[in-house]
Formats: sequence, C-alpha cells, structure tokens
Amino acid sequence: MAASSALPVRSAVQTSAPTASIVLAGRILYVLIFLMAGLGHYSKQTIGYAASQGVPMASILVPLSGVLALAGALSILLGYHANLGAWLIALFLIPVTFAMHKFWTVTDPMMMQMQMAMFMKNLSMLGGALLITQFGVGPLSLDARTKN
Repeated sequence: MAASSALPVRSAVQTSAPTASIVLAGRILYVLIFLMAGLGHYSKQTIGYAASQGVPMASILVPLSGVLALAGALSILLGYHANLGAWLIALFLIPVTFAMHKFWTVTDPMMMQMQMAMFMKNLSMLGGALLITQFGVGPLSLDARTKN
C-alpha cells in the first residue's frame, strides 16, 4: 500500500453536516456509560464491592477512578482537549477491567459469562478511547472551534 493511500490525518478529514451530527451522537452515546459509572464511584456499595474484589485502598482508588471517568467523559463529550480525555478514559479502563472483571477466576458458569461480557465490553470501550486519541471527536467540538 502506497503512503499516499494511507488514512487521512484528522485535520484533512472533510465531513458533511449529517456526518458531523452522527459523530456527535456517537460521542454522546460513548460517554454516557462513563458519566453514569463515574458518579457511582462515590457510593459505599461500589467502594465495598471493589474492596471485596481485592482492590487495595478502595476508599481512595475507587473515587479517584471516578474522577478519571468523569473528567475523561466530559472532555470527550464537549470535545475540549478530547485527546487527553480519551487517555484519561484509557487510564480508567485498563486497571478497572483487569481488577473488576477477572472472569478467569470465577467458578460459577453464569457469573463467568457475565464477567467475560463486562471484560470484553471494557476492552471494546478501550478501543474506542484509543481511536479518539488518534482521530479526535469530530468537527462539532470545542477543539474544532479553536482551530478555525
């Protein structure tokens, strides 16, 4: 494959109004889970569950992970320093995925399937965050307004 046929860089991508709207809708849908989950990271139940899963210093790390999830989600939602926001989401997802969804340690088949699904969901969302770090969040964003 010749270098000229490589994917265009984000500044060279031309988008139509309908495409920009779809990208915005996708961005909103993507961050909803982080906004909802991030808020839950301040509850005693979530902290207790994390502690039961072996998370050290859960009373500190769980709320801190909530800060990462909320800050990253808001950054992506608004499109303000979205590259950094996506890295915050990645930083949130990596330890949470491996600490909270250890399906390989579960003996109950039903729970194992549920934890595997949650593990794979988190990997999928990590993939989305990594794409955002490289391609941005589209033209309907605060970052795009400052480039014009």
